[in-house]
Amino acid sequence: MKGRQPCHAIAAGGSPQTVVGYRWDLPDGTIRQYVTYQEAEAANQRAGGTGSITIVMQ
Repeated sequence: MKGRQPCHAIAAGGSPQTVVGYRWDLPDGTIRQYVTYQEAEAANQRAGGTGSITIVMQ
């Protein structure tokens, strides 16, 4: 997933959505927000790759 570009998807209501960040979820329930995927991925790798990264859209 390296080099991922922002996505401009169309929601069910027809309005465009824009990526506003990336959420990193850890198994212990900790959640962190990052502006870029690269930041979230680096944090995940430092933690041993145990978390999951989700695109946050608005």
